[in-house]
Amino acid sequence: MSSIALGTLVFICLFGASLIGILVRNRLPAHHLDAESKDVIRLSTAVVGTLSALALGLLIASANTVYNTAEAELRTSVARLLLLDRVMAQYGPETADARSRLHRLVENRLVQGWGTAAEQAGIEPYDENQGIEPVQGELRNLVPATEPQRLLQARALEVSGLLAEAHWMLVESSSEGLPTAFLVILVFWLAWLFLTFGLQAPANPTVIGVMLVCSLSVAAGVFLVIDMAHPYLGVIHVSDGPLRAALGHIASR
Repeated sequence: MSSIALGTLVFICLFGASLIGILVRNRLPAHHLDAESKDVIRLSTAVVGTLSALALGLLIASANTVYNTAEAELRTSVARLLLLDRVMAQYGPETADARSRLHRLVENRLVQGWGTAAEQAGIEPYDENQGIEPVQGELRNLVPATEPQRLLQARALEVSGLLAEAHWMLVESSSEGLPTAFLVILVFWLAWLFLTFGLQAPANPTVIGVMLVCSLSVAAGVFLVIDMAHPYLGVIHVSDGPLRAALGHIASR
């Protein structure tokens, strides 16, 4: 399910809980909502509210860290791609096939990370031909004729090894996200809070409007967490600009 759909579902749960609280309030006996009862409700609400605020704040910080890390890793990989292309160019015309494979690798990476669902379905992430391995094979088959070429070959293999490691790290972490159980519990806590808000509030347009805005604000926070936890998907995603710029440089050589 997309982050927008989950955020919408959270909003419906929270606003629905507040409306249920308002409806239940009108059907409860008066002594259930006397001063002493409201004090107990506020105490329990404060405990759950503190837990929810801490959990949501930690999740937002964690999701932001994931997003920033993914962006930094992308820029590092782009720099290594350009370095690898330059090293192969310095080696000589013998690396033409390897550079061509590198160009196709960047194209596949763009499709894998930012392409449409139909385009992404045509790429198998565990297929070695979609990664840097074919380029490494071309590099190993080179027969250096001079000492500079030998050094360039070793450097190219070193850089390609770092790119291979980054590729497989991306493949293995692409399916990660928020634990479903944790998200369900957090939404339950928040729904309980909004239910108690409704229990203590009179049914008038101002209260309902405030509940609506509060539900939307909290749901937006959950949406941010879910969306940023998947930095290559959703509304807030890592830009493909650096990779497209690198593709242009590689293609022009």
